[in-house]
Amino acid sequence: MSRLHVVSGKGGTGKTTVAAALALALATEGRRTLLVEVEGRQGIAQVFETEALPYEERKIAVSPGGGEVHALAIDAERALLDYLQMFYKLGGAGRALKKLGAIDFATTIAPGLRDVLLTGKACEAVRRKDKHGRFVYDAVVMDAPPTGRITRFLNVNDEVAGLAKIGPIHNQAQAVMRVLKSPETAVHLVTLLEEMPVQETVDGVAELRAAGLPVGGVVINMIRPPVLDPDEVDLAANGARAGIAAALSSAGLGGARRGGRAERLIDPLLEQAREHAERVALERAEHTEITGLGLPTYELEQLPEGVDLAGLYRLARDLRTQGPI
Repeated sequence: MSRLHVVSGKGGTGKTTVAAALALALATEGRRTLLVEVEGRQGIAQVFETEALPYEERKIAVSPGGGEVHALAIDAERALLDYLQMFYKLGGAGRALKKLGAIDFATTIAPGLRDVLLTGKACEAVRRKDKHGRFVYDAVVMDAPPTGRITRFLNVNDEVAGLAKIGPIHNQAQAVMRVLKSPETAVHLVTLLEEMPVQETVDGVAELRAAGLPVGGVVINMIRPPVLDPDEVDLAANGARAGIAAALSSAGLGGARRGGRAERLIDPLLEQAREHAERVALERAEHTEITGLGLPTYELEQLPEGVDLAGLYRLARDLRTQGPI
């Protein structure tokens, strides 16, 4: 069973909300999860309606059954200081480098270094054990960069390991990749039933597989509840003028005579019905595209009132009822 869940998706698909709901879903029956943010947007704090997260692990929610969700906003500069202390015992010298701006300079001129630090910190949390030899966290969920750069983000340690042939940097990069390319990790992609997000999901899955990174499942987010059943959708697509006129008349909205009130309502209603039918047809086609990937698929309905804290718990419950993720 996977212990590191990486959640990615095209911008606007709700990947941060899904990552938060997944962390809650995994924190059941006394389990502990860590929800990690790597993009510096404080999206997790907004979803959980709490203050901005510091660079420390903090409990932010309790799941039904007594499980706990902890959260961490990883800062690349602070992660580099941790790294320098861990492998080079720089201590105060590392803090002096920060004051001089050397840390910011290093992460700016070497963008790959930033990704190494971010993934390394998350993998450290996956491997961490307490004094009794038990894992501190049962699962770690990473709110990761968008689909367009997720493969490069996760695979950067392979590049670093190839450049640094020996030494602590090489060993650290290899240790991270052993986690990221193992069954301990699953990369989940969030999409909507729309053409661009689905195409980016299909491309993302292909890139992850080509890089040897373990793909988990696809979360189809913000599914609209059905308004018409399939037969009614087909009628709407073909136009049912006489039937609509009769229905309006029976509802007391005027007779079906030409130019009457019911007659004037028919064309706008038919137009809305055609648009709805086109939307349903598109969603069916995109859903077929997703299921064709051969991956576990999870569906989350669009919440009409938006995703507040209560809605987040509802999404977590919906994920749990759809089986293990």
